[in-house]
This record gives sequence, C-alpha cells and structure tokens, in this order.
Amino acid sequence: MNPKISDFGLAKIFSSNDIEGNTKRVAGTYGYMAPEYASEGLFSIKSDVFSFGVLILEIIHGKRNSSFHKNGDFFNLLGYAWKLWKEERWLEFIDESIVSESHASDTMRCINIALLCVQENAADRPTTISMVTMLSSESIALPEPKHPAYFHVRVTDEEPPSANDVTMSALQGR
Repeated sequence: MNPKISDFGLAKIFSSNDIEGNTKRVAGTYGYMAPEYASEGLFSIKSDVFSFGVLILEIIHGKRNSSFHKNGDFFNLLGYAWKLWKEERWLEFIDESIVSESHASDTMRCINIALLCVQENAADRPTTISMVTMLSSESIALPEPKHPAYFHVRVTDEEPPSANDVTMSALQGR
C-alpha cells in the first residue's frame, strides 16, 4: 500500500527512472507547492519533500500556511517559523495544545527537519529517504537550514488602506 496525500496527475508525466521533469500545466495548492514547480513548472524528487515540510510546520503550529497572519505582519507560516528559528525563539512557534517540556527536543528536531524540507533551493532539501532517517534517528546530527522559500514580510508601520481612505471616482458618459 502506498499512502498519498494527493495526486495532481504528476505520476503520468514523471516516470520512475526520471529524477526531475517539467510541465506547462501547474496543478496544486499554492503554499504547498515547491517554488520551482509553482513558478516554472519544474518538479523533481524534492517537490514532495517541500510539501511535507509545510505539513510538518502546520501540524506543529496548528495553523495552515495558506491563511497565516501574525500580529499585523504578513508572514507566511514558513517565514514565521524561520524568523523564530533564527532568533532561537522556536518554542513560541509550537501550538499550545502540543507544548510539552518533555518533548521539546523532539519538537525542535521536527522544526529543524521541516525547515530543511522547505529550503528555497531544491538541491539543499533532503531526499525523502534522508528525511525519514532524520525523523527516525535522534543520533543523526542535523544541518542548519538555509532560507526557506516564500519568505515575504511586509515591514512597515503603515496601516493598510481601508475603504474610508480610498477615493472612488465614477466616469459617466454625457
């Protein structure tokens, strides 16, 4: 049995002998697709690794990547996880319902692995086999993750415009 989260038809294009491919028709959910697939239609054995990393972060944080908003700054979930990781405040990322001092090191390891999976450059992401090995063995040292994909932050003190700030003009013919 081979469990699948979803199938967007890539199996028809991507044969078992290939390690990468290209498609003109991009199908999937933005926020879960690897950036090289979403922007250029390129997919590889690392595309699913990216999606899995997003899912790990969603489970740990308890919020979806597609609808994430935090304190007036528009991070996506990956950017927020990365910010807290770099500031060594990763405990703040964990959903309150799963916070446990006894599992803190395991959770930190999962965040580290997830950030490795969502790195911008596909070549930097682990393979599925190495990811499973990292998850199942505490003795394997983990590399420090590099910058994740889709890291967009609105850095401004300015409030977004409201409907009251917008001037509406209507052009009418004579």
